[in-house]
Amino acid sequence: MQTRALREYATRRGWKIALQVKEVGSGASQRERREQLLESARRREIDVVLVWRLDRWGRSVTDLLATLQELEHLGVRFVSLTEALDLTTPAGRAMAGLLAVFAEFEREILRERVRAGLAHARQNGQRLGRPITASLQAEQVRKLSRAGVSKAEIARQLEIGRTSVRRILAHGNRGHPR
Repeated sequence: MQTRALREYATRRGWKIALQVKEVGSGASQRERREQLLESARRREIDVVLVWRLDRWGRSVTDLLATLQELEHLGVRFVSLTEALDLTTPAGRAMAGLLAVFAEFEREILRERVRAGLAHARQNGQRLGRPITASLQAEQVRKLSRAGVSKAEIARQLEIGRTSVRRILAHGNRGHPR
């Protein structure tokens, strides 16, 4: 149904279909077919991207806006059939401006939620950041170092980073700078 409607619309507009993309498994984070379509746009092989619905193109307002801006920069027009969003018209471009406002709003809300979550975690005494792993082996690091084992070899033996070994040895008994 969708394919037929898109083909009929393209025919009415006098467009030649250069590439048809059908994405299966739409929840996938890597959308290879969409990337192929964007590559075609970057190579200037297409003039218009026609989609059934906006959510078929972008998974978030931010993603949608980023790709719409890239298409606009490339001179590739964008039309969403179901929402009657045609970025080839002044009204459609105004709608894209509104999408930009909502994308910024979405980013701000997310930022606020993250900040609130971190503050809540701190208030509840949760330690934030990466777990302390190398410093748990600080005594073993110092012991191997006193025995003349190189820093690189200590890191290999204990399966920790060389930077962690250097930090432990540089900060004496504490094992980490705090």
